[in-house]
Amino acid sequence: MVAPPDNDVLWARGLTHAHDGSPALHSVSLGVRDGEILAVSGPRGSGKTTLLRCLSGQLLPQEGEVWFNSTPVHTMGPLTRERLRRDRFGWIDPEPALVPELTAWENVALPLMLRGFGRRAAKTAALEWLQRLDVGGCARKRPYALLHSERQRVVVARALVGSPTVLFADEPTAPLHRAERGHVLRTLTAAARSHGITVVLATHDPETAALADRTVSLLDGRRVRTVHLPQPAETEGRAACSLSV
Repeated sequence: MVAPPDNDVLWARGLTHAHDGSPALHSVSLGVRDGEILAVSGPRGSGKTTLLRCLSGQLLPQEGEVWFNSTPVHTMGPLTRERLRRDRFGWIDPEPALVPELTAWENVALPLMLRGFGRRAAKTAALEWLQRLDVGGCARKRPYALLHSERQRVVVARALVGSPTVLFADEPTAPLHRAERGHVLRTLTAAARSHGITVVLATHDPETAALADRTVSLLDGRRVRTVHLPQPAETEGRAACSLSV
């Protein structure tokens, strides 16, 4: 094994994985610098979610290496990886998954309480993040009483409340309307920059990817670069060529 560069908080080499025999990633390598917002772009089914799950330790790649702060994630046992995700990583799913028995603020505070924070301190931090995301008035409501967009904002608050070292965001604003999407993304990126949080953001939306410092593109489980060629009149409307790198 070769240790990653010192300035990369995340580093992966040769990640390969298949789901039920269907290739999802094929020899993907990348590095993510400390404090960077990296967009992973590509159409649906290109391998974005699988890549984020491998980088975050949720999924062990069938081949390849994943390093976090020069520590090999791919050799960790299940409990060590679970502790890493709890203490150092945040995660946002496309669909808002909340604990139905808990109120909004309790859902947001849950990661802090699992890490040993007192109830009062966890509640204060949770309410602050709910206010930042314009859902402070929903703090005492349970998920069934929230609009879909409000539930997604609560999920974003829960991911940010613990100031994770790395935040993995898998299409984090997919359920939101355009105006709401912009506000949540600006809040997320501003919070990441002010708190020094590294963000790995999966998206198929060019406007969302434009908020990142850098973009890595996937197509059919491979890293690609997109070359936009001049289009003759008879070929207008054809997609740009995507070349493997």
